This record gives sequence, C-alpha cells and structure tokens, in this order.
Amino acid sequence: MSERLRVIIAEDNYLVREGTRRLLEDSDQIQVVAAVSDAAELLQAVSTLRPDAVLTDIRMPPTHRTEGIEAARQIRRDFPQVGVVVLSQYSDAAYATELFRDGTDGLGYLLKVSIGALDEIVSSLRAVVSGRSVVDPAVVERLVEQQVRQSQSPLRGLTSRELDVLREMAEGRTNTAIAEGLHLSESAIEKYISTIFTKLNLGEERRVSRRVAAVLTYLRDPNGPHAAGGSTDTANG
Repeated sequence: MSERLRVIIAEDNYLVREGTRRLLEDSDQIQVVAAVSDAAELLQAVSTLRPDAVLTDIRMPPTHRTEGIEAARQIRRDFPQVGVVVLSQYSDAAYATELFRDGTDGLGYLLKVSIGALDEIVSSLRAVVSGRSVVDPAVVERLVEQQVRQSQSPLRGLTSRELDVLREMAEGRTNTAIAEGLHLSESAIEKYISTIFTKLNLGEERRVSRRVAAVLTYLRDPNGPHAAGGSTDTANG
C-alpha cells in the first residue's frame, strides 16, 4: 500500500466536512491532519502542519465567494510542495480560469459530486502532490465552450481604446461626454466610433441606429468586458 497522504480539509459546512473526513480516513490512504471551516484557518493550518495536500471548498466565510480559490493560489505560492484540490458544486469555467491564473501545476478542480467517488478523490490528491493538475471533465467542457465563444465574439477585433469608447456608449454618454471622460478630442471619438461601426459590420443601410446596434452587440456578448472577469482586449489602442 502507498504511504498515506497527510491532508487538510477546508469546508464551512460541518456535516460535509466531517463526512468527507470520515470518507477519506476510511480509505486507509489518507490521514486527515486538520479539518477547518474557513480560509484563514486553512492558511494557518498549512503553515503549521505542512500537509502533503489540501482539499478545499471554493466558497467559505467571510464572503462565501472565492476564498478557497484565493487560498489555493496562496498555498501554491508560499508552499509549492503542497498540492491543492478545490471542490465546487459549480462547473463554471470562470472559477477554473481564476484558479489556474498563475499556473496549473499541483492544482485540481473537481465538482463536489466527486466526493462520493473515493478512488477519484484519492487519485486526484496524489496527482497534485506529484505536481500534476486535475480538472473535472465537465469543467473542461465549459472551458472549451468559453474558448469557442470568445473566438466567435464580434468584439474580438476591437482595440482596447475602441472598447473603452464602446463601453462609454453603452452607458448612454454622448460623444462630448465620452471625449471628456477619456481625455480625447471629440473628433477622435467620432473616428473611433466610425471604426467600431466598420469592424462590427454596421453599415449605413441599417434601419436601426448604428449606435444602438453597436451597444446591443456589446451587451449581448457573454464574454464582453462588461461581463464579470470578461475581457476581449486583443489589440493595442
């Protein structure tokens, strides 16, 4: 039998935390050296106990947003010998992208439904301890879908400055107000808007206002800069 891994569990739900502890310890492959309820306790436990790996939830106190992801990235930065598997009930590509922002080595992203599959959890923990990465297939599918959407985005060809102008247009500002806000001349703004219309294929023959059509294109894009974490900045402006 392989040597037992020393693991810290971080989960704010008591029943889930203790259930996961019992499940892992019953495998005879894992020694749970600590089970904590928030990111601050997790970081302190890692610093004190130096485990082989961490199994953490994403959402924990105090804000229940991305504490687990932030803690995972800090652990990998401060204690690179410690592998981290993040558990989530969401197959949202944005969470995975944030987790792997600084690299994928020693990190895993699994869905919470995997908890019942003990062999999968144990093998994932061993993988991150060895420096490899593990991603749930459902999350990989979301990441691929996101890349396809981004490659097809009508905003992809706009420069950062053109996106700035379009963002101001979407907020209902006039050319004069946009010029003042971006510290540019009004004639420069008019040129940017004309270029935006051209790149978005909004010709003069359209019955709907080109300005309205441009704003609608911006707002309908699921990966546009108005979306949380979204960015379509592909050229220098």
